[in-house]
Amino acid sequence: MRDDVRDDHFLYIDRLPPEHRAKIVAQLQRGEFFVERLHTVENGEQVHIPGGAVHHWIGIAFIPHATFSQTLNVLQDYAKYQEVYKPDIQKSKLLETDGKTSKIYFQLYKKSVVSVVLNANFDADSRHVSKTRGESWSYSTRIAEVRNPGEPDEHELPVGKDHGYLWRLNSYWRIEEKDGGVYLQVESAALTRPVPAIFGWIVHNLSRSVVTNLLNSTVKAVSDHGDSAARF
Repeated sequence: MRDDVRDDHFLYIDRLPPEHRAKIVAQLQRGEFFVERLHTVENGEQVHIPGGAVHHWIGIAFIPHATFSQTLNVLQDYAKYQEVYKPDIQKSKLLETDGKTSKIYFQLYKKSVVSVVLNANFDADSRHVSKTRGESWSYSTRIAEVRNPGEPDEHELPVGKDHGYLWRLNSYWRIEEKDGGVYLQVESAALTRPVPAIFGWIVHNLSRSVVTNLLNSTVKAVSDHGDSAARF
């Protein structure tokens, strides 16, 4: 990922052939999202993870008339994530920050075949790459599955000794202001237990929907932020 910045491939689409990239940019500027599953290889081979599976996705949106600072402010307002990203994030709290690195808490919720509630802690870092480019990265430091959420006997299962719905989650946001708005990119890498083949399509669609929901919610929050600022 550092090589991307060094080679001026800041956004995923920057590394694509010009004709392909132009089609995607046109798609984004029509208000559509670009979402794709990624596969990381080592020496040309798929990376084997004993007892685990990685779900690696990337999504890009374009927000017309938005600015770099508006977008970064939304991504860094961790206490409001429970409003911006509901119902996927039910609770959010900024635990501490030194202005660059933040420690945050989220209670995550997802419903597919079953309903899952997780208490999760993250470290988040933000940096300016230039006046028009920036990054915001978060890394899970603790994820615990919640048993019987909302009930009197609600409790956490031992970390790592649960159903394995989510063991790690890294999110990498990139923002670039140009073309009269902001390109917003999120890359998500999640570690779970292996999924039986019969449920593979569910996980595939669920992973895609998570990235789509993140983009949708962020675009709406940034657009609303811009509308509010314009009224004043």
